[in-house]
Amino acid sequence: MKKRALISVFDKTGVLEFAQFLDRKNVEIISTGGTYKYLKENGVSVIDVSEVTNFKEMLDGRVKTLHPNIHGGILAIRDNKEHMDTIKAEGIETIDFVVVNLYPFFREVQTDKTFDEKIEFIDIGGPTMLRSAAKAFKDVTVICEVEDYGKVMDEIENNGEVSFGTKKELAGKVFNLTSAYDAAISNFLLEEEYPKYLNVSYEKKFDLRYGENPHQSSAYYVSTTENGSMKDFEQLNGKELSFNNIRDMDIAWKVVGEFEEPCACAIKHSTPCGVAIGNNVYDAYKKAHDCDPVSIFGGIVAINREVDAKTAEELKKIFLEIVIAPSFTDEALEILKSKKNLRVIKCDIPKPQDKLEYVKVDGGILVQETNSKMIDEINVVTEKQPTEEEKTDMILGMKVVKHVKSNAIVVVKDGMAIGVGTGQTNRIWSTDHALQHAQEKVGSDLTGAVLASDAFFPFRDCVDTAAKTGIKAIVQPGGSMRDQESIDACNEHGICMVFTGIRHFKH
Repeated sequence: MKKRALISVFDKTGVLEFAQFLDRKNVEIISTGGTYKYLKENGVSVIDVSEVTNFKEMLDGRVKTLHPNIHGGILAIRDNKEHMDTIKAEGIETIDFVVVNLYPFFREVQTDKTFDEKIEFIDIGGPTMLRSAAKAFKDVTVICEVEDYGKVMDEIENNGEVSFGTKKELAGKVFNLTSAYDAAISNFLLEEEYPKYLNVSYEKKFDLRYGENPHQSSAYYVSTTENGSMKDFEQLNGKELSFNNIRDMDIAWKVVGEFEEPCACAIKHSTPCGVAIGNNVYDAYKKAHDCDPVSIFGGIVAINREVDAKTAEELKKIFLEIVIAPSFTDEALEILKSKKNLRVIKCDIPKPQDKLEYVKVDGGILVQETNSKMIDEINVVTEKQPTEEEKTDMILGMKVVKHVKSNAIVVVKDGMAIGVGTGQTNRIWSTDHALQHAQEKVGSDLTGAVLASDAFFPFRDCVDTAAKTGIKAIVQPGGSMRDQESIDACNEHGICMVFTGIRHFKH
């Protein structure tokens, strides 16, 4: 029995070579529309699908392969006599190869095309043929990715046929693709924030050397339907990115994205160790570095402005894993490239794009709206009023503390996060840590510094501790049943306190 192949592809990369190979192997080729025209113009013996279905293409190409002569030829089980007798009686011949790639809905849904225009990129016939062929993989070789042409040709050339293992693998790739494709369409059409079924569509960008630790395997995936800073960055220098690199880079970029002023952020182990605003890029970076010159070593630096040569020379002085910025001057890039392992990342998307966050737990997944709100109000709850300088540092403190693991305390002075207390099981320990760090930076007297907290104080102990160091301004969300105790403590110590109304837990 002569073998037949159905080829219908949007992406024609490599398809001519593959079709020519099948033609040489005496495989009869059926094709559709643009693929038929392309193959015929290049000398391939090809049959139009309408000659198989005895029905012309209709509805602007929406209906051309949705026909029993196609799907019967694919789905018939070859060693099932009843199946074979049935298709013989109907004049249907088997199809042994199905080569299909889909309309680029992934790409087009991200464009500024109209809703109706995007709808037309929803492929119906393609996924249907792929799914039929994948179900029938014991008898049918199905190819949905251009990189698999070579593998199939090699096996046919060397063994005369495609192995069961390869057919099974190719079928698995089909359902992997169509599930992501359907998920992208579902997310496009549904307007429910939390639908009954959670459908996400991500494509593997590259394998990683390992995960958080060397014994953990890892890979990096990006959204097929949404843009984002960690999807669309460009690496200009340095060795490959790691699991920890990407996660820390994401945090650093989110921190500097909070600011309209020139801002630099240093991240170490997923925690800001230096954040500062300045009059220019150089000033911001120098101040961020000086927040914690020890911890920044081996860290990641994000800057929300173009990096110039002067700043690049400073960045070059210490060991850094990554420098990420929206752009680099030619001179700055050459300076940074002199450190061959330094990863230099250009990112054109200044603000986070994700609307939802996902956290995997064993057997489930938590989904929440991204924390995009900063402050609900500026409510001075003490007798003492904050100065304008203190208000500025309060805002900076809340923008930083939002990205620090809770319980989180940040001490800010003169546009610099000089003390960061992170991830402690009680707030007083985080307070002690942040204050101690700040004192190591500027001395025992922290007069003029502001203390920011990601959540309310459950007791007055944090205020009393801060007062001992000279802190005269505190900003926190408020909302504790014991808020008045903290307010009273502030009034006793001559400290101003501001409530923002927004908690920023980051567990």
